[in-house]
Amino acid sequence: MPYNFYLDGVLLPITPGALKLKINNQNKTITLINEGEINVLKKAGLTEVSFEMNIPAVSYPFVNGTPKTPKYYLDKLEALKTNKKSFRFIVSRTTPGGKLLFDTNLSVSMEDYTLDEDAKANGMDVKATVKLKQYKPWGTKVITIEQPVAAATPKATATATRDTSTAPAVKTYTVQKGDCLWNIAKKYLGNGSRYTEIYNLNKDKIKNPNLIYAGQVLTLPS
Repeated sequence: MPYNFYLDGVLLPITPGALKLKINNQNKTITLINEGEINVLKKAGLTEVSFEMNIPAVSYPFVNGTPKTPKYYLDKLEALKTNKKSFRFIVSRTTPGGKLLFDTNLSVSMEDYTLDEDAKANGMDVKATVKLKQYKPWGTKVITIEQPVAAATPKATATATRDTSTAPAVKTYTVQKGDCLWNIAKKYLGNGSRYTEIYNLNKDKIKNPNLIYAGQVLTLPS
């Protein structure tokens, strides 16, 4: 089953051979007098993700995308650990014929990663064991209460017509080698999670949001 891993829009050079997703819960078991134990059901907890990635030091023919140096991936892991920001973790799974099976698409934080350099087992390559945790945005809410105002006497208004000659031009983007919708949305829309908007505008050209090709001209949301 072909599949690809993305960390913050970066395609992993070699697809990990295994992935663990631990779906936690927050249920609580309590004991009632004369009734025994009961299970109080609560909302699901945060999902934990773990996998082992291989960072190649040589250019293997099976490396995904454009080959990059080990330093590139090591710097990326360190940045995700230290910048105190959540990012997107995506795994796309397709059949050998290119049909999309299902995706894992989570907002996560980098909990920790371990580097393993073993010349006998791995040669010049580096292995990294990565642990992620699902991230849910939160914050305080501010409520502003406005005093009611007296209704104003309605006035006649003129109907304005729009001059179509000044309408904004439709924005397009030509896909480059190594692009993915997440990176395009992050660069041109300011938010990678808006990749679904690009996909919805271009369903006539894109059958699978995880499979785009160099040379495709995509319409971008305004």
